[in-house]
Amino acid sequence: MGQDHATALQNQYLDLVKDVLNRRIDDVTYREIPRNVSTPWRAARWSIYSALNTICSMGGFALVQKGVRARAGETMIDRVALDTLDACVRTVVRDGVPGDLIETGVWRGGACILMKAVLLAMGDTSRTVWVADSFRGLPKPDAGAYPADAGDTLWMDSLGVSVETVKRNFRKYGLLDDRVVFLEGWFKDTLPTAPIDRLALMRLDGDLYESTMQALTALYPKLSIGGFCLIDDYGSIPACAKAVHDFREQHGIAEPLEAPQNPGPVHWRRVR
Repeated sequence: MGQDHATALQNQYLDLVKDVLNRRIDDVTYREIPRNVSTPWRAARWSIYSALNTICSMGGFALVQKGVRARAGETMIDRVALDTLDACVRTVVRDGVPGDLIETGVWRGGACILMKAVLLAMGDTSRTVWVADSFRGLPKPDAGAYPADAGDTLWMDSLGVSVETVKRNFRKYGLLDDRVVFLEGWFKDTLPTAPIDRLALMRLDGDLYESTMQALTALYPKLSIGGFCLIDDYGSIPACAKAVHDFREQHGIAEPLEAPQNPGPVHWRRVR
C-alpha cells in the first residue's frame, strides 16, 4: 500500500469518527433538546422531554432534535477544534515527541476517543490516553482561594457523566483497551500524584480558573519539548483565560498562542 493511499484511509476514518462524535451527518448537526422553563408551556414540554429522555438513556440513547450544537454526541467540541486536536496528535506521533496524551475534563469522552482513534490510525500502540474527570460535574467555586471564579454557576449545570458511561462510549468505537486509563476525582486530588512520566499532548477543559491552574501546575512540567498544550475554554470563559495568562507569566512561557477561531480554544507548542 502506497503512503498516499494509507494517508487517505487515515483521513477517511478520522473524518468519520469526528462526524459521528458530534453527530454531524449529511451536513445536519443534531443536538439534545435544551431545557427552557421560562413559560408554563415550556416547563411542561421540558418535563415530558426529561421523562422520555430518562427512558431513552436506559437503552443508551438520547432524545434529540435537529439543531446547531452537537449535544447529542460524545463531544460538544466543534469541527475546527476536533481538526486541531487531530492535527496536534498526528504531529507528535510523526515527530516522535515522547509521552502520553491526557484530557482534563472529558464530559462524554469525545476528545479522548478522537485521540485514541488517531493513535490507532497511525499504528501507535505505545502511548496511553489518560481520561481525567470528577465524573460528577464541576466543583463548587472556591472564591476565597480563586477570586476569578467568584460567581461562577457552571458547577450547577448537569455536566457530570459517569465513568461507566464514558467507558461505554469508548467501547462503541472499539477503542477501549488497557492503554486508556481513567483518573476519577477532583484534579487537586488526582493530577499531582498521577503515575504519568511524560506527556506529548495535554488538553484542558476544566472551565474554572481553579481547574485550569491545577491542571497546568501538575501537568505542564511533564510536557515534552515539541508537545502541545490545548486550552478549550480560553475564548469563552474569562477566568480560564486568566489562569492561562497567570501561569504563562509565572513560568516565563513565551510560545505564541494559536487560535484557529476567535474567540475559541487556543494552543501552543512547547519549545523550551
